[in-house]
Amino acid sequence: MSSNSGSGGGAAGRIGIGLELDATHLKILDVLRENGRVSVSALAERVGISRANAYTRFEALRADGVIRRFTAEIDHQRAGLGIVALIFVTVRQQMWRQFRAQLAQMPEVEYCAITTGQHDAMIQVRMADVAEVHAMVTERLANIPAVKATETVFILDEVLRRPYVLPSDRERERGRGTSRRPGSAPSPEPEQGQGHGQGLPLGKMRFVGAAEGRAALRDES
Repeated sequence: MSSNSGSGGGAAGRIGIGLELDATHLKILDVLRENGRVSVSALAERVGISRANAYTRFEALRADGVIRRFTAEIDHQRAGLGIVALIFVTVRQQMWRQFRAQLAQMPEVEYCAITTGQHDAMIQVRMADVAEVHAMVTERLANIPAVKATETVFILDEVLRRPYVLPSDRERERGRGTSRRPGSAPSPEPEQGQGHGQGLPLGKMRFVGAAEGRAALRDES
């Protein structure tokens, strides 16, 4: 489908086998992110195009593989899988094929990615309790010859999870940042020396050694 068909802005990028992804396609994907079961009529109204145009664009997104499938999002806590853990795996470099094959046989693995850094792969699992995670790591992963070492980290709180992100998200956020209401004052910046950051720029961290931290606590008490 040509980028000139229907309404929408300029092309944001070429994907799949030839669909030109423009601003209207991104708006459709934005609406579907909130409700994948929205009707074509409601989709057209939200995006601001005709029903026929919405249907054509939606089908083109599916045919080109941009929309791969529709699924349900569940509450894992209520489904009985309240424990989430990240397992970092060091793989024996000549045994990647075996590692992938064995991992595919583990239904509790929600996600796996090959990574750079100290470890070779990261696995995310969801289970009912800590004991199940321990059993998986020590009895199943450890018995895979391709696995050389593991490191397990438990997730305490899942702060943010989006179904997917779009190229238009950042542009929209930039627009919001520059559209402050007339007469409103900008947010005051923290003064130097306030808080734990001790004047560090926002977004940077200050790591405190154990000895230094204990000394600070004694001074405060």
